[in-house]
Parts: sequence; structure tokens; C-alpha cells
Amino acid sequence: MATLGLIEYAQAGPEVRAVYDEIMAVRKADWINNFWKALAHDPVSLRRTWESIKQVMVPGELDHLTKQMIYIAVSATNQCGYCIASHTAAARKAGMTDAMFAELMAVVGMANETNRLASGYQVEIDDAFKK
Repeated sequence: MATLGLIEYAQAGPEVRAVYDEIMAVRKADWINNFWKALAHDPVSLRRTWESIKQVMVPGELDHLTKQMIYIAVSATNQCGYCIASHTAAARKAGMTDAMFAELMAVVGMANETNRLASGYQVEIDDAFKK
């Protein structure tokens, strides 16, 4: 259970409802997920986080699927089960296959392993990589 509980649409004040309405409109959804409901205890953080998500996650130089897969990779590394589930669902909707997910997890696992090894061995960065 969320530490402070979840604020459902019916119990939300006008400021929170406005953000909920925008989230549903942008995402073409008829519900608000639990992340936003938990964050709604702090309407300022709710609004700020939603604004940041809108700016960062829109397609740009990276397409929507790529951004979702990066989000999954970081979430797996940070062990955020909620974010893994949420962004895996979004990535699947954007076209990610089971094979793509498996390959992504292999890359994430390898990167985490070699990152720990390089950190543990305190490997100096090659001059060629500094350019």
C-alpha cells in the first residue's frame, strides 16, 4: 500500500483533478494510475512531475519506444517494480516485443555487471574516451 494512500478522482480537489484530467486527455485513458494517485498528496509535486514527464517523454531525437525502453532499463537498475511494469506496458503498446525486452534486460544486466567491475577496480578512463 502507498505510504500515504491513494487519492482517487472523486476525492481529489480541483487542483489535483485538473492534473488528472490532463493526464487522461494526453494519454487517451479513462483512469489514473496509482503513481499519480500517490503523488497527489503533494499537488505541487504532482503538477511539476507531470509537466516534466510531458516534456521529456515526447518523441524528439529519440522515438517514443526508445524512450520507454530507456525508462525500463533505468527502472530495472533502480529496482522500481512499479516503473518497470508501467513503462513495459507503454513500451509494449509502442511495439516492443518479448525478444526486444529480453535483449534489453541482457544489456541492462551486462551494463550493471561491468559498471560494478570498472568501479571496483577503479579503472582509469582511457584518453581516447575523453574526446
